[in-house]
Amino acid sequence: MAKKTKNKKVKSGQTVELHYVGTLEDGTEFDSSRTRNEAISVEVGSGQLITGFDAALTGMKLGEVKNITLPPEEAYGDVNPEAYDTVPLNAFPDSFEPVVGNMVQGVSPDGRPVVAKINSVNDDSVILDFNHPLAGKTLNFEIELLNIQEGGE
Repeated sequence: MAKKTKNKKVKSGQTVELHYVGTLEDGTEFDSSRTRNEAISVEVGSGQLITGFDAALTGMKLGEVKNITLPPEEAYGDVNPEAYDTVPLNAFPDSFEPVVGNMVQGVSPDGRPVVAKINSVNDDSVILDFNHPLAGKTLNFEIELLNIQEGGE
């Protein structure tokens, strides 16, 4: 079990345990480790987190609670207009009922799983949006630092 470190500040390369609550500008909660009652453990600076969140961890102290606001470029980026694709309806199962706003899952030509949102429906095709659902959005986070693991200092 990792030992708690007192009065030390988080540095890149350290593993930390934290709780967070993520909200949109209108206050809608989109994710929360508290709701799941599961703190997360991450290595700071390893690329596991969106850039603005990761940067906010550096310099935090044990027990500190920090509120941050991240513009799209520090979160999931802006909406990419090239991340839309038209897919023929016959590429979906016969039972498929396309509904604008619904999410669909599939497999890319190279075998990777993909998720997209139905942007629009035509007579014989659907336009899928492959952008991250939080792309183009400003995100707010409340971060509570629970533990800084020894090592990596």
